[in-house]
Amino acid sequence: MRLMSRRATPIILSPEERSTLDTWARGRSIAARLVQRAQIIRMAAQDILSQDIAQELDVSRPTVQLWRQRFLALRLAGLEKDAPRPGRLPRISPEKVRAVVEATLHTKPPDATQWSTRTMAKAHGLSEASVRRIWKQHNLKPHLTKTFKLSRDRQFVETLQDIVGLYMNPPEKALVLCMDEKCQIQAWIELSPDCR
Repeated sequence: MRLMSRRATPIILSPEERSTLDTWARGRSIAARLVQRAQIIRMAAQDILSQDIAQELDVSRPTVQLWRQRFLALRLAGLEKDAPRPGRLPRISPEKVRAVVEATLHTKPPDATQWSTRTMAKAHGLSEASVRRIWKQHNLKPHLTKTFKLSRDRQFVETLQDIVGLYMNPPEKALVLCMDEKCQIQAWIELSPDCR
């Protein structure tokens, strides 16, 4: 019984394609994978068997067959870019993501003013990195509040009046400067005896 070997579809190159493939195959500043693909197609165009190409270039036979098929379907453009891959399926269900977003926007953790990635992760049985990704996807920043926080300082009203008074009615020869404060840090203003 004689076995018939299947021959791959022959590759016939145009002069422009041959020139481009020669340039890619010899390229030193071209990505190694593109050089290898060009070498595969050049050898295939010389009617060399896939298994011989694989052995010569130290790649698998399915790799040679893949690039032959890609070239036949898309010509040179098929060699330049990898085919899109579907990517990994999300491990976190959309319901869980929705629950994290809802909790971030509408609830507060016990004994805290806002959620942290650690407290949210613990509350929903997720990793801290997963919570961070969900917040990033939904542009959530619970640590940055957009509302004015009223100070809990007992002398807040007196301090406010002093500071606003400086702006509204500054003493003679005084220079009033404004500086942003960092969270939880209070700025103390001391006037020199000459300005009082």
